[in-house]
Amino acid sequence: MTSATEKRIILETGSGNDLYGEDYTKAACRAVQDALHHSSIVLFRTLEIDHRAMRVQVTIGVKEPDKVDTAVVAAELPRGYAQVTAVRGGLNVHDPELGTTHVVATAAVEAYVPIDTAEWKLCDTV
Repeated sequence: MTSATEKRIILETGSGNDLYGEDYTKAACRAVQDALHHSSIVLFRTLEIDHRAMRVQVTIGVKEPDKVDTAVVAAELPRGYAQVTAVRGGLNVHDPELGTTHVVATAAVEAYVPIDTAEWKLCDTV
């Protein structure tokens, strides 16, 4: 019997935009890619953890969350299984001269893995 409990191992943030198409999904995907480019997760090979056991929780902040296709954003994740939620946030910048709105999205990408507490002890000290 294992005593596995899920622990967050990564929190990365990113931002992305769509300057011309007012496409909230495109801006969200770019924000996720920006966050992913800040991370390198070597522990899967090092500790022989199956990356398919990783749950990736993505929160996207945009002015109009209902315009984000969360399934498309989830497909941006190369590892684990994704859960994507769009919430109110981000930024819209209107360009009155061109009559367009530039969409800016923010992303928080959290990775969780099951840790067998019988084999590993997580602590605050070094």
